[in-house]
This record gives sequence, structure tokens and C-alpha cells, in this order.
Amino acid sequence: MKDKILKQFDPLPTPDTELFIQEFRDIVPIKQDKIPPQRFCSKNISQGKRKNVANNKQIKQVAASFIFSDGFEAYFNPDEKIKYVKPGTEAQTIKRLARGDYAPEFLLDLHGLKQEDAKLEIAALLHAAHKKHVNCVSIMHGIGKHILKKSVPNWLMQHPNVLGFHQAPTEWGGKSALLVLLDVPTYFKKD
Repeated sequence: MKDKILKQFDPLPTPDTELFIQEFRDIVPIKQDKIPPQRFCSKNISQGKRKNVANNKQIKQVAASFIFSDGFEAYFNPDEKIKYVKPGTEAQTIKRLARGDYAPEFLLDLHGLKQEDAKLEIAALLHAAHKKHVNCVSIMHGIGKHILKKSVPNWLMQHPNVLGFHQAPTEWGGKSALLVLLDVPTYFKKD
């Protein structure tokens, strides 16, 4: 039975197929010469790539750098929430910030960073916010050993674009974060 079915589907030799077979009789299949792509894991990154990544990071941070002084230390009452109002800024705007009327558009989490790295990240955040005309950002400094919790407000007070900051409401981090209000030119302010 199978033989009958197979014989029904065998193609009959045609002059075209016979000519094709005759023309390509001397052809030999090519051996596979492709090399599979090399996969790099993070441990095997080349030395040159490491330098490029480090250089790019340094270039970006220098472009967005602002020199924060560690010698400046403001007094914040430990019994009250951390807040600051730049002279000439309405205190009402910082009260609105504390109520959560301003939603931060950029969030920065400093957990696990050293002080020097945190400074650079804050400077880059403030630079990016100014470029994108963002008027409110959130900086999560954490609590931990209170190193960044004490340093971040001192750094923010030194930046010319910071109008004020307040301890964040619970939905934005509570005691471990600050909401920062930034100066945006009036013709770029969002409604």
C-alpha cells in the first residue's frame, strides 16, 4: 500500500530537472565558515571599554557639575521636619511643597552611594532638571547612618536654582527623602 502512495508522488524526470542535475553535478557543498558571535559577560569587559565607560561618565558629570562645599553646615532643628526657603521665595510655596501639591518629575535614589558620588549625582540631577524645565524633584537619601541625610540639605542650600526643599510626604519617601523646588524661568513654567 505504501509503495503505491510513494510511487504516486515521485516526480517524473523532466528535461528541465535532468538538465539542472547535469549542470550542477560537479558542485560541492560549502563548509560552514561562520563564527558564532562572542558573548561578553560583565566580568569580561575589555580594558578599553572600561576606560571609555569611565571617560563618558566623567564627561557627563563634569558637564553637569556644581561644586558643593563640605565646609558649609546649616543648622536644622532635629525635632522638626527638614525644610529650607531661599531668601526672596514665598514661604507659601514651600508649604504647598510639604502638602504634596507639587509632584516630583525626577526621582533620584542615593542609597548605597558614597558622599562624593552622591554629590555628583545631585549636581547632574539639578542640571538635567534645569535643562528639561522641571520645577520639582525628589531626592531619596535614606536614613542609615545619617551621613547623606545631613549632607544633602547642606548641598542643596548652596545651589542657585534651589528655591527650597521640605521633607517629603510619605508617598514620596517620608523621612528618607526631600522634595526640592527649583527655579524655572517663568516662560517655561508648567500649569
